[in-house]
Amino acid sequence: MNDMTSKKTTPETEAKADLKKLTVQGDTYLTTYNKKYENRRKWSKPDEKKVISIIPGTIRQLLVKEGDRVSQSDKLMVLEAMKMMNTIYSPVEGKIKSILVNEGDCVPKGTLLIEIE
Repeated sequence: MNDMTSKKTTPETEAKADLKKLTVQGDTYLTTYNKKYENRRKWSKPDEKKVISIIPGTIRQLLVKEGDRVSQSDKLMVLEAMKMMNTIYSPVEGKIKSILVNEGDCVPKGTLLIEIE
């Protein structure tokens, strides 16, 4: 009796078995992932109530204080980076819970600046 369900494995069929789907701008590709890609930190939606520096710089001016009510797009502070004054705006409406920096502070990228509740 011949077993038709068993298939002979070849390097080509083994390689196809390792392929995974990758979708880029609506197009799907079959590819292999390297270990660095598989072990990467997965993207998660940032908390809109936490204002984080996206570039390193110096806090030049705080335009709000703890307890102030802010609307979306209100000015919160001025961050100087690369000789340019960057105004940081509120991403959401709420009340300033805490300000974690002071005027004159040098902050690296990724620093939590302000929390809004």
